[in-house]
Formats: sequence, structure tokens, C-alpha cells
Amino acid sequence: MLTVLGFAMIATFLVLIMMKKMSPIAALVLIPALFCVAVGQGAQLGDYVIEGVGKLAPTAAMLMFAIVYFGVMIDVGLFDPIVRGILRFCKADPVRVVVGTAVLAAIVSLDGDGSTTFMITVSAMYPLYKRLGMSLVVMTGVAATANGVMNTLPWGGPTARAATALKLDAGDIFVPMIPALGMGLLFVFVLAYVLGRRERKRIGYLTLDEALVSETDAVLVTAGGGGGGAGGRVNLRKRPAGGAGDAPGADTSGDAQGAAAPVTPAGAGAGEDEGFQGLDPNRATLRPGLYWFNAGLTVALLAAMILELMPIPVLFLLGAALALTVNYPKMAEQKARIAAHADNVLNVSGMVFAAAVFTGVLTGTGMVKHMADWLVGAIPEGMGPHMGLITGLLSIPLTYFMSNDGFYFGVVPVLAEAGAAHGVSPLEIARASLVGQALHMSSPLVPAVYVLVGMAKVEFGDHTKFTVKWAALTALVVLAAGMLFGII
Repeated sequence: MLTVLGFAMIATFLVLIMMKKMSPIAALVLIPALFCVAVGQGAQLGDYVIEGVGKLAPTAAMLMFAIVYFGVMIDVGLFDPIVRGILRFCKADPVRVVVGTAVLAAIVSLDGDGSTTFMITVSAMYPLYKRLGMSLVVMTGVAATANGVMNTLPWGGPTARAATALKLDAGDIFVPMIPALGMGLLFVFVLAYVLGRRERKRIGYLTLDEALVSETDAVLVTAGGGGGGAGGRVNLRKRPAGGAGDAPGADTSGDAQGAAAPVTPAGAGAGEDEGFQGLDPNRATLRPGLYWFNAGLTVALLAAMILELMPIPVLFLLGAALALTVNYPKMAEQKARIAAHADNVLNVSGMVFAAAVFTGVLTGTGMVKHMADWLVGAIPEGMGPHMGLITGLLSIPLTYFMSNDGFYFGVVPVLAEAGAAHGVSPLEIARASLVGQALHMSSPLVPAVYVLVGMAKVEFGDHTKFTVKWAALTALVVLAAGMLFGII
């Protein structure tokens, strides 16, 4: 009974948010509360919620101060060179933009934390997507999938959990998996290229004049419009796909007046393109004299996270306080910066605490255990020698519907025990259990995904509908590569 209700609760949640019948926060709270009553444990709802909140409170604290920290770093201009560099590389070509998103997300994922990866990636790429009129779910989908593959790094969490649960060395699990994970990451880059081609076909060829003498004059101009003599301007123009045989990146300064107008964000006027506010070189929050201090502080913070010198929430708390104090010594300035990022902080932390209700009920009522036991028990006896393949396949849906803790500490040991009875080593089971991480990073139970969709201003349901199929396909590629290379 609990097995059926557990699957029904998850399915109800996903259907309602994808159909936009409920907001994610409301669905995360009300649906598990109703199902808790339905299983006859309504009296324990408070205990389950408090237990769930207690487990996720450190994550919520980390996200709150991480948002403030990286928000301040964006305000002071730390990431402006990255944005300008990506702008130059992308040349306003949607293919380069999407591939650049995948590469940036993969590189930043080396810090092992999804939230910081999404903050930096969205901060850098969001203005470009908005300016070119590209689909934002493409950005969130590619970033989440790339981060999911990279999340398997030994310090990223899943590998360490698998090693702990099965009493193995994390290096013995991860190192042999590198070729398979490399194939998965390569597939993400290919996927990004394909999605970029689709975006290019949808919005046409776009070109970027690279005479970036002065960023202060960066403006959109209509094809054939006036002001072409301003030497430092970024000129974006839309060309019909396949038109005139011009290659992306070619100069279009001689286009006829009848050419298409530039793409701008919906509702944005000529001087109010919110997508590029972060690139305003004259904004009052800039602190160019403190650039190297901020860069050093960020590197030190990420290094401390990787080395686990302190709990991550404590590191971000200290980092945010130090960044605010040094960059904005006046109390009024500090209050203004905190207020500027209050919306993001409230939305993300609120979503995390709402997710605590969902996870608390799912775990407290025993639904997760019954679901896992049912799935393991459903494996035919004759499939025992293929437990590596089965574990890899099960990891895709289970890490989406369950937390990593629940999967690696609750399900993987059972799978390893079943595999051992048929001569399958625990190392093979541990490696196979990493396969589903590409999809896991888009799970509604992962707090970082709310940072991603919140900062990108994308509905969670839209992100889910777009991303799940591509992330699941990426996971299958990793599994296939693992089997091909004899790793799994």
C-alpha cells in the first residue's frame, strides 16, 4: 500500500507542476500533507516535517549565504570579464552560446557544488540568452545535465556516499569510471551543439561585430539603422536562416533596411533590457579597485570547500560577511545589497524548506523504503549476474525520485548484497550507481535546481518537461559506455 501511495504522491506532484496547476512550493507542501493523512499518519505530520526541515536546514543556510555571496560578486564586477569573454567567443551564434553554456557549467562544476555552479553559469549566460531571444530552458537543461555528469567527482557527493555505504575507496570507484563519464560529458557537448542548431534555425543566423573598443556603448541597433559610426558598439542583427550564404560571424553592416529587427526580451524597451543589467560598466556597485581581493577570496572559498576545511554553510556565511564588509563598508550600502538579493534568497530558501515537507513525509511514512524494497524484489532471479546493468538502470529513476542519501545508504547496499550472491563485485555496483546523476540534478528533491530555475526565471515544470528526456538519455549513454569499456 505504501509503495503505491509513494509512487502516486510523486506522480501527482510532477503532473501538477508540469501542467502548472500548482506552484512548486504549494505542491511540495500540500501534496505530501494530504498523502500523509491518506496513509493514516496525519498525527505524525508535524514530526516528519520538523525532521525534514532539520536535515535540510544546513542546505538552506548554505544557499541563502551563497546567493548573497555570489550576488555581491556579480555586483562588484567579478564575473564581468567572464561574460565579456563568452560574448566574444559566442559571436552571438546560438550554437556557440549553448555549447559555451555546457563548457562553462562543466568547468565550474569542478568545485563539487551544484548551487555555485548554477549561480555562476546563469549569471554569465542569462544576459546573452535574453539579448538573443534564446530559450532559457535550453540554458537550464544543458547546465543541469552537464553538472549532473560532473557531480560524480569524488568530492561532489554521490561517489563519497557510495564508497561509505559499501566501505570502498572512492578512488577505486571513480577512476575506472572516468572513460564512461567522459563519454557522458562528450554527449552533453554534442547535445548542446544539436540544441544550439535548433535555436539557430528557430531565430535565424545572428552576427556580432566585435569592435569592442568600449563596453560602455554596447547597444542593440536595427539593421540599417543610424548610429553605425559609434566605434565601440556591439551590433547584433538577425539574418534569416540560410539566407545569402553568410556564415555566422560575418559582418552585416551593409544589410538593407528591410532586414529583420534584432531580438529583444519580451516587454523590454529600447533602454530597459533587463537581460544586460549585469554588464552595465557604470553601475554604482562596481568595485574595480578590489577586483583581485574578490577574486582571491572566491578562489580561497572554493578551495576551502574542496578541502572541506569547514562545513560549506559556515564558509559561505563567513565569505558573505567578509565580502559585504570589505566591498561596502557603509551600513546603508550593505543593507541595499542584501535587499537587492532578498527575492532570490526568499524564493530558494522557501523552496528548500517546502521540499523538506516532501522528503520528510516520503521518508517518515516509510514510503521510500517500501518503494525501494518493491523495486529490488521485482528483479527476476535470472537477472542476478547482470546486477551491474540493473543497478545502472535503477539509478536513473531512483536518484530522481529519492535523495542521494536515501538511494546510496538505503538501496545500493541491498543491490550490492544481491549482486554478491551472483558474483558481482561491490565495486561494479558502486560504479553503476553513479549512472543516474545526470538526471538527479534536475530532481525536485535537489535544492540546487531551484537556484537554477529561480535565477534563470524559468518555471520548474517547463524545466522538467524539457530536461528529463535529455538527462535520462545522457545517463543511458554513460551506462552504455561503462558496459562497452567493461567498467560495469
